Amino acid sequence: MWSMVGLIGGLGLLIYLTMRGMNLFIAAPLCALIVALFSGLPLFPQLVGEGEANLVGNYMAGFSGFIQSWYLMFLLGAIFGKLMEDSGAAESVSKWIVEKIGVKRAALAVVLACAVLTYGGVSLFVVAFSVYPMAVSLFKQANLPRRFIPGALAFGSVTFTMTSAGSPEIQNWIPIEYLKTSPYAGWEVSIIVAVFMTVFGYWWLKRMIIKAVANGERFIEREGDPAATGKALPHPLNGFIPLVVVLVIAFVFHDSLKQSALIIALLGGAITVYVLNRTHFQNFSGALSEGTLGALIALGNTAAVVGFGGVAKAVPAFTETVQAITNIPGSPLIGSAIAISVIAGITGSASGGQAIALPLLAPHYLDMGVNPEALHRVVAISSGALDSLPHNGYVVTTIRAICGETHRDAYGAVGALTVIVPALGTILAIILFALGLGI
Repeated sequence: MWSMVGLIGGLGLLIYLTMRGMNLFIAAPLCALIVALFSGLPLFPQLVGEGEANLVGNYMAGFSGFIQSWYLMFLLGAIFGKLMEDSGAAESVSKWIVEKIGVKRAALAVVLACAVLTYGGVSLFVVAFSVYPMAVSLFKQANLPRRFIPGALAFGSVTFTMTSAGSPEIQNWIPIEYLKTSPYAGWEVSIIVAVFMTVFGYWWLKRMIIKAVANGERFIEREGDPAATGKALPHPLNGFIPLVVVLVIAFVFHDSLKQSALIIALLGGAITVYVLNRTHFQNFSGALSEGTLGALIALGNTAAVVGFGGVAKAVPAFTETVQAITNIPGSPLIGSAIAISVIAGITGSASGGQAIALPLLAPHYLDMGVNPEALHRVVAISSGALDSLPHNGYVVTTIRAICGETHRDAYGAVGALTVIVPALGTILAIILFALGLGI
């Protein structure tokens, strides 16, 4: 009982501290300590036998293990995205989309710009940094409340693109290691779910904005808002081609290299950006440095909550929760979706939740005869729901560091679009697989 109190209390406190603005590098270990104390988990490795659970050992194992597995992907993804930004290729792609959509559909233009960059392999964090200046300009011209910018950025980045078939984002690649599938697993269902999330999510975002405007909310300028650089931009094709290169290389090398294909794909994309746009770079070496720093921040934020999850999964309450979830009667896909969502919610990370849950759940469900393609897609989509609770590293960075908003003002839209919409998409995917589509 006390273990469950500690687990729930630790997670609740982590969410609260995040909402209050505390750094995840401090909040996550602090809340992990509470989980450990309520469960009677020893604090240091020296107090237990070799290999036995303890706070420091489990936290650092989760923290360092995630970095070991995903450092190169985060690094190359961030560098690729930063090169796209510094060369103007990302801005060129974004402006082309805006020209086709129109300023009157400012929110839709922001969503689509994020979607194109995300599905092209640009790091989620870098997409937010890259599109934010354009989003401010669009929302200013349309006189829309700026507190919805984080919601538009997040919706275009971490919902229908991040977890769709073919996406080079790691949330679509982690299941491959455990299920022996491909990044295109369940693509028929994935397309339908992605269309649903896109249409329904944008309708909801537009409705929230219209309601706010009707209540008198308008765009408010701030000192330090990004201004147009006025620099000559490369042709939009010079931005689209590197995105295509990432997708093609990932597809070609997947069978032979599995997860490591993403390393070659992102490296190939970065080289292509340089070759096509080398005369447009403002500060190439600076872009490499900033991309590296961005990767470390993104990786560290995610690893911090994975470390919390590493402690959480060592306490009795977590084992009881997993056992209860995996024994839910009915479709195993429902159980897997609930399990992944809950664990991703506890860790505050879709990728972290998958990394913790799949080693435990994949063998269980595969032994039950669950179709691995269906399981892959349900796991990917469901991991993108509760992961976006307030303590999620991407949510914190986007709302606070990039957009300069508070959770109180901006998280309502972010939560609606990145928690509820993917949850509904998960339900739709399970129904479609139950009907035999894509199996």
